[in-house]
Amino acid sequence: MGVPQTTADTRWRCTLCGNLTRFDVTRTTKAVEYVHLDLAGEPKVEERDVVSETIESVRCRWCNAVDQIELVDRPGASA
Repeated sequence: MGVPQTTADTRWRCTLCGNLTRFDVTRTTKAVEYVHLDLAGEPKVEERDVVSETIESVRCRWCNAVDQIELVDRPGASA
């Protein structure tokens, strides 16, 4: 089961401790990247197009809760 993605009007909140700012996010991303190699062979990603992204888990950094994350409105979000 994935975790809901935040939007321009929502953010995560830990229901256990109230944390709103510090989370460890585990996500799976499928992307197409344009990689430019310089003459020494060092790669640099110049363009990145995310095809799909799934958030697998969000862990609270304050209390380590994993199953206690919810979406709440951001301050000033249009209701």
